[in-house]
Amino acid sequence: MKRDQVNPVVHVEYPDWVNSVVDWDDAYPTDEERMRLAIAVARTNVERATGGPFGAAIFESSSGRLVAVGMNSVVRLHNCTLHGEMMAFMMAQARVGSFTLSAPNLPAHELFTSCEPCAMCLGATLWSGVQRLVYGATREDASQLDFDEGPVFPESYRYLEERRIRIVRNVLRDEARAVLQMYRAKGGTIYNG
Repeated sequence: MKRDQVNPVVHVEYPDWVNSVVDWDDAYPTDEERMRLAIAVARTNVERATGGPFGAAIFESSSGRLVAVGMNSVVRLHNCTLHGEMMAFMMAQARVGSFTLSAPNLPAHELFTSCEPCAMCLGATLWSGVQRLVYGATREDASQLDFDEGPVFPESYRYLEERRIRIVRNVLRDEARAVLQMYRAKGGTIYNG
């Protein structure tokens, strides 16, 4: 093995189109506006062929201020962990300078994601520090494309709710599902393993 393969460096960054889609200075006061941004990120990711059909955004709960977005970057960055939610968590925590979005000096945060989280992203939701999870399309919608969302059970959601993470389902589901269908129509890569 070459030295750079023994000591690899992992570099995670947004695709070059992000600032043309995301208005970092705008407030997003409603659930629909916040979800529309997550869906727009997912749609643009598909249209620009920079990743899978999943987008996410993290907001300050009260102000609606956007903290970070995330888009599926598994294929683009050669890393199975770079789902949209994971990218959003990484970028948000880097931006606020904390490993948790529930640090005492921070406002409450919430995650909006264009599709119901997979097992990995649902687990990361618990540890991220967000206090609310809102999703659009469902795992059933994703499974129609043959994406395997892993072991997520009703008990998984109860576990989060018992830890005071509120769950809101099916916000703008049809709009979010349309991005999944567009990805299928374009013959997008299914990267389950």
